[in-house]
Amino acid sequence: MLARSVSRFAVISAFTAAVLVFAATTFATPATGSAAPAFRLQDQKGDWHSLEDYRGKWLVLYFYPKDMTPGCTTQACDFRDNIFAFRDAGAVILGVSVDDVESHKKFAEEHGLPFTILADPEKKTAADYGVLKKMYGMELANRETFLIDPQGKIAKHYPSVDPNGHSQLVLNDLKELSKAAG
Repeated sequence: MLARSVSRFAVISAFTAAVLVFAATTFATPATGSAAPAFRLQDQKGDWHSLEDYRGKWLVLYFYPKDMTPGCTTQACDFRDNIFAFRDAGAVILGVSVDDVESHKKFAEEHGLPFTILADPEKKTAADYGVLKKMYGMELANRETFLIDPQGKIAKHYPSVDPNGHSQLVLNDLKELSKAAG
């Protein structure tokens, strides 16, 4: 009886340790001030983009769960409606979800999105940024945003995003950070 209890405890302990190691290594969010994780992903037109393509520019990299859903549509349209203000501030907007290129194409066309949305169907970039989460029984990108400075470092992370008005919050912070950077 005691051997069976010890054995169960050992199995449970090993499983718990494995889960904690997996969670810590797979879903670690890059810290503010650290280098943004590199990526190479296709956009809604099938063109390839990498983090290095945006060196020298401010980058708004926002992750969202799923194309054509209410919150994700609200968020994308909010960025769309502020696109000229972001361009005036010298920033580029990139949306990322684990949906495929074809889904992004439909989403961008239906909502007139004037910025790039990147397909991460292998979920590597979402995992590298620590935003890959289980939601609704699927692995999806959590709604989080990273503001990346022209040197490729994380200037600000928004771990909890309300789709309504989020782009204005990011724009205000972008202006402040840009001004402080000189």
